[in-house]
Amino acid sequence: MKKEYMMKTENGKLQLETADISKEELFRIGVIVQPHGVRGEVKVLPMTDDPGRIKKLKEIYLQDGNHFYPLHPEGVKFQKQFIIVKFTEFASMNDVERLRKLELFVTRKDTVKCQKDEYLIPDLIGLKVVDEEGNSVGELRDVLQTGANDVYLIQRDNGEELLLPAIKQCILDVSISKGQMKVHVLEGL
Repeated sequence: MKKEYMMKTENGKLQLETADISKEELFRIGVIVQPHGVRGEVKVLPMTDDPGRIKKLKEIYLQDGNHFYPLHPEGVKFQKQFIIVKFTEFASMNDVERLRKLELFVTRKDTVKCQKDEYLIPDLIGLKVVDEEGNSVGELRDVLQTGANDVYLIQRDNGEELLLPAIKQCILDVSISKGQMKVHVLEGL
């Protein structure tokens, strides 16, 4: 069921339709930082390994509260670490002023294709974590992106948190289909 979304602008109201989609079906690719220029462009901080692919996207979803709205990029350019995006739905700076800090998403079909031993972060969250003998360690709750290598935040069965580096010495096997990750916990962790 589509719902109209009314956005107040200086020139009146802008109408967008909500998408019939849940957050579980979407993957975050960026956050709108601020308007850019006077023609309705926005400055986006990318949250993806391949910001250049945004040029190829036909549809991006804007989250506002619990609603998602499909937007259609008509122009994309790059400025330092940011992406400047012009959506067909917005014509002026006033139209995009209220979009600050809102997140942008894509569907799974538009995500970056993973290579061997690469996974989408939302697919990892919630995996049951076991040690080499199959004993429960806990549940993967978050992935911290540190630059050198990711770090998995695991909620242990006893309530404590374990930070485990995502390196081959620690991560022995990942099975998204089984919902499980086998790990070796290095001494001292």
